[in-house]
This record gives sequence, C-alpha cells and structure tokens, in this order.
Amino acid sequence: MPEGDTVWRTAHHLHEALAGTELIRTDFRVPAFATVDLSGDVVDEVVSHGKHLMIRTPTHSIHSHLKMEGAWHVQRLETPWRRPGHSARAVLTNAEWQAIGYSLGILEVIARDDEDSVIGHLGPDLLGPGWDLDQAVARTSADPGRPVFLALLDQRNLAGFGNEYVNELLFLMGLLPTRPVGEVPDLRRVISRGQRMLDVNKSRVERSFTGSTRSGEDRWVYSRERARCRRCGTRLLNGQLGDRPTAERNTFWCPHCQT
Repeated sequence: MPEGDTVWRTAHHLHEALAGTELIRTDFRVPAFATVDLSGDVVDEVVSHGKHLMIRTPTHSIHSHLKMEGAWHVQRLETPWRRPGHSARAVLTNAEWQAIGYSLGILEVIARDDEDSVIGHLGPDLLGPGWDLDQAVARTSADPGRPVFLALLDQRNLAGFGNEYVNELLFLMGLLPTRPVGEVPDLRRVISRGQRMLDVNKSRVERSFTGSTRSGEDRWVYSRERARCRRCGTRLLNGQLGDRPTAERNTFWCPHCQT
C-alpha cells in the first residue's frame, strides 16, 4: 500500500532519472491534460510531500497521487512496460529513461506557482527536509475529542501516514484507535516514533514494523484480523472508524495491549 515512505522512494528514483535532463516526449493520458506538451522542458527536481509527488520544470509541476493502485516505473528506453499500457496515465521520456505513471489516482499539470492550490492544505511532511514536529503536534491535537487514529491519518495535520502505519504505530504505543487524542499521554512521543518508522522504511521495499522483513512476520496488527497478538497471545480485533460512513478506514488492535 503506497504511504509516505513509498512516495518518498518513488520521488527519489524519478529524481535520479529525470532531474537536470530535457524531456524529449511527454504523454498525458487523461482528458483534461491530453494536449499538454512539455517536451523541451528541463526537469528541475522531483519531490514528495506526504503522499503527493511533484515533478517540477521551471514553469510547470506534474502533480500526482498514487492512491491505492498507482505506481511510477522508471526504466531504460525500449524496454517492455511492466504493466498493461491501458493503465498508463503519464509517460515522460528523456534521452535515456522513460518514466511511466500507472493507475495514478491524481494526475494534473499545473503552473509551478500554483502548487499551493494542490498541496498547500497539507500538514508538515514527515519525511521532508523542513519536518516540523511542533507544528505537527499542534495541528494533531487541535481537536482533542477526535479519535487518535483519525487525527494521525488526517493529512492536514501531518502528511505521510497511511492506514498501515497508524495501526502499527498505535499498537507499538499501546493506544486504542478510539482513544481521544486529548487523552494521549505524550502525543509528541507518538508522532516522533511514527516519523522514525517512516524514515527507517523509506529506503527499503520490504516495509517492516517488527524488525523482520519475512512475509507474515513484518506486522504487529495490520491485516492480521483473527490472528493472535505476537506479544500476549490475545485474539486481535478489527473494525472501522471514520468521521463519516463513506470515509471509514479499517482498524486493527489488541484489546489487551492497547488501552
């Protein structure tokens, strides 16, 4: 599942392949931007902010969000694509590499000066160079009655956590997903722990929360419904939590280890 670490790593690979090079072909396969041609532009940089990607030229930004299914692949010219062509939403080509964006949840080309219109609402980037823990704590604690699970998932508070990270983080910190954020004893410590988890995982494909990258051993609670807690042996529980019925997210917890 793409979360902040996946998007950071994707931006890193795209930056290595595209930054400082001229685009010789661009192909945007969404109706609103199908006629946009950025060939001849030089890519300045590729950056992430939480789960958002920005491929920047001097005048434009190619903004994308992977959502659940999306991915960017970077590969040599003339090599076969690794996903069906009909799922490609963007193709960027320079003299050596091609970057193909598949099944992107969001793809748009905007003026570089307009970036705030798409990412200005986001909280501090957990993996960004300007990570601001104080601001993240202030934003996350602004609604003390809100369940901590939802407060940490809210990208307006801090950008980069997804469902898997928040479930695993709350287990490690011994907190029920429904605990009001105002009753969390040390929210600063919770967020700091989560930021370190993202930072450790950002450079490896096999994400792990337990210390093991072996399949089936890498998570404490996430997607382990009906399994037993690795610490105490209690049967794990799962449910859904959201601010509204159409936005409920899956929760997993140990009723003994989390209070």
